Amino acid sequence: METKQSSSVVVLSTSESWALLRDGVIGRLAVLVDDKPDIFPINYLVDHGSIVFRTADGTKLIASVGHRVAFEVDSYDPSSGQAWSVVVKGVAREITKLHEVLDALELPLTAWHAAAKPRIVRIEPESISGRRYEALNRPAREESRPHRRTAPD
Repeated sequence: METKQSSSVVVLSTSESWALLRDGVIGRLAVLVDDKPDIFPINYLVDHGSIVFRTADGTKLIASVGHRVAFEVDSYDPSSGQAWSVVVKGVAREITKLHEVLDALELPLTAWHAAAKPRIVRIEPESISGRRYEALNRPAREESRPHRRTAPD
């Protein structure tokens, strides 16, 4: 059940927030790299009340596994002026136990490009918060998109 906070912002329940996450495809993983924030777009799935994603060796893996992270997904519908945002905060851990790896490999989670992403990471939530917004003014770019110029022949 949605809880009204103000006329333009609605605080979503935990179950509503999870439902929106289940429908999402791309989210943003926020981590600290050398004590500076960094954000990575990731495709993900919700699995048993957690967020699962695949990655390769590198900064994203090193900065997330064993650390507290934030994960955010949002969407905006220009036709209705409705937007929402869900943030999950928790600890990321690499899935390494054989039975968990086998379960995770059954998930329909694939990379969007040809590079191998053999590592599987699970974000175990400590908190989840969601908000639905009703935009008072639609972004100008949605109101009137200028025609793109093409180069002369």
